[in-house]
Amino acid sequence: MGRILAILAVAAVNSLADETRRIVVSIPDHRLILLDGDRVVRTFEVAVGKASTPSPKGEFRVVSRVQHPTWFGPKKVVAPGKANPLGTRWLGLSLRGYGIHGTNAPGSIGKSASHGCIRMRNADVEELFELVPVGTPVELAGERTDEIQRILAVAD
Repeated sequence: MGRILAILAVAAVNSLADETRRIVVSIPDHRLILLDGDRVVRTFEVAVGKASTPSPKGEFRVVSRVQHPTWFGPKKVVAPGKANPLGTRWLGLSLRGYGIHGTNAPGSIGKSASHGCIRMRNADVEELFELVPVGTPVELAGERTDEIQRILAVAD
């Protein structure tokens, strides 16, 4: 019975995430916008994929949340710590291998520099991590839509 209640509680949280909070990333603007309904909660400057490894475009969801992640690269594994390219937090997306994460290269923020993920300053991703549960919708927009234009005009 306890397990069923736990499953229902998780489903309720995911349901709330679906209806209120959402993340919109404007790839050309290097901006991540956290929305609650139509209200801008916070905007963050981010790094996005470089030309040879672009960020995917489309509608996704946060499917995992990891504090102090381990990076599994093609030739090595990097444990949590200052040298970890994922920084201090990982928000995994429903597109396998892609996520929103911190960085060990803060000078890359605001540029097209990643392997396709959305890269944030560690302090920023730590803040975002506390604000979004699993199930949160994430839109990675390849163009500046009218909605994004309106949001950024209000946020800036």
